[in-house]
Amino acid sequence: MHTTGIFNTMKHYVGKVRTIRNEIRTVRLLNSLPPEIRADIGWPDMHRGEDNRLNLS
Repeated sequence: MHTTGIFNTMKHYVGKVRTIRNEIRTVRLLNSLPPEIRADIGWPDMHRGEDNRLNLS
C-alpha cells in the first residue's frame, strides 16, 4: 500500500484550510479597525473584485 500520496493530499488540504482561516482572521481584524484607518489603507476598496467580493489572492 502506498500511503505517501494520502499524506501529501492531507498535508495540502490542511495547508489550504490554514490559509483560509488566516485570511478570514485578517479580514476580521481589518474590519475591526476604525473607518478612518480603513480608508487610509484602502480597505476594502482595493481588495474588491468585479463581482464585489473580496479578492485576497
